[in-house]
Amino acid sequence: MNIDRHESFQHMIDESLASGISAERERSLRQHLDTCALCQEYLSASNRVIAGLGGFSFEMDPTLNARVLASLRRPAQQVQAGQPGRRRWALIGVTAVVLTLGGSFVDLQFGGLIAAVFDIQRTQVRQELLAFWIVPSLCVLLLFPLLPLLLKAGAHREERTL
Repeated sequence: MNIDRHESFQHMIDESLASGISAERERSLRQHLDTCALCQEYLSASNRVIAGLGGFSFEMDPTLNARVLASLRRPAQQVQAGQPGRRRWALIGVTAVVLTLGGSFVDLQFGGLIAAVFDIQRTQVRQELLAFWIVPSLCVLLLFPLLPLLLKAGAHREERTL
């Protein structure tokens, strides 16, 4: 007998076990099963698998879904609660302004003295203060007002993926 024919009957067995088949197809399947040991063994193995799966069934607690959702929300709420408030953002912004102004003040007041002590040119002192103090302070100053918006957008994206 053709292997494709066995596959079609095995597919019919799967359909009959999962959702049922028409009476005509069931008659055809029964006639085939009367004469085909290979498909009889397939039906027997499928029935054993289905019976074995019955042992895995369990009753669900009706509140399980609500508890799972609550457990998923809890860490998100803890992260959100741990985020700095407006007052803290303002304090960080003020700190960045003070650092920027402090670097500029150091350059204006002590640039010549620093250049003399380290035996370098005043322009080199300005460049180093600009590169290592003032520019990073300005970046922080510009970045911190954007952080709450970025955090909110990230939290929004996480909610959509849950």
